[in-house]
Amino acid sequence: MELPWTEKYRPKDLSEIIGQDKIVERLKAYAAEKSMPHLLFAGPAGTGKTTAALAMASELFGDISHDWLELNASDERGIDVVRVKIKNFARTRPINGDFKIIFLDEADALTNDAQNALRRTMENYTQTCRFILSCNYSSKIIEPIQSRCSIFRFKRLKKEDVARRLKIILKKEEVSFTEDGIDAILYVAEGDMRHAVNILQSSAALGEVDDKNVYSIASQARPEEVKNLLGLALSGKFLDARNLLDKLLINMGLSGEDILIQMNREVFNLEVDDKIKVRIIDLVGEANFTLVEGANERIQLEALLARIMSLKT
Repeated sequence: MELPWTEKYRPKDLSEIIGQDKIVERLKAYAAEKSMPHLLFAGPAGTGKTTAALAMASELFGDISHDWLELNASDERGIDVVRVKIKNFARTRPINGDFKIIFLDEADALTNDAQNALRRTMENYTQTCRFILSCNYSSKIIEPIQSRCSIFRFKRLKKEDVARRLKIILKKEEVSFTEDGIDAILYVAEGDMRHAVNILQSSAALGEVDDKNVYSIASQARPEEVKNLLGLALSGKFLDARNLLDKLLINMGLSGEDILIQMNREVFNLEVDDKIKVRIIDLVGEANFTLVEGANERIQLEALLARIMSLKT
């Protein structure tokens, strides 16, 4: 069975990682010395944290099957995992190198008790084991652990870097595409390479990678449709705006929160005064809060359109 493209085209070494040049440079220095401290990778999803950890281990050990333990802390987050599974692996001697590596993905999901137990394990077994912790929010990692790690902050990937990688995959897979299709993936993925590659594979399964297939698979409205929705409301054409909202909710199956998120993005592309943009953002925030509290999304979105319409009356 063929691997999904996210795994099939995952960079195998540090030099293949894109968009994180300064981080790669620091990791290569550790690999050259065949030594490293405990590491903490923090940043948004799909920016290369897991890939960097795997590539780092491969450059240090070659074969990582014996001296590598990967755990997802969101699944195994209690103190027993630290006391039993992690401790038992850390206390044994490495086979291929001078130390083993334990990779804790989504480490910000660990409970405080587990993190406090982990910091003692990191101290006691430094001779035989190094830790790489990966998280989206470093603020959720306790200070004692942060002070024991060298911190790497991953940033969202630039559009041109993601586009270049996608085109390499398309060429290898011999899939036809349009530039509008690539632009649509970049819009939807927002710098998340994993999300971009998943959308690319799903679009390719339908045939040509074009904007129509991309937005259909991603379950997102076209940017121009959301911009038009806001424009109609600002122009006082409430019924037209309501009909377009119906199309997005019913025909396309979007949720109210999906529409609000896209509204928040497209406000900045409107050709209106900045004061009106600020008021629209404020109104979108209020509508989002009411939806989170359990309000009816259809009523709240229509009320939002009515409030936006009143801004220019």
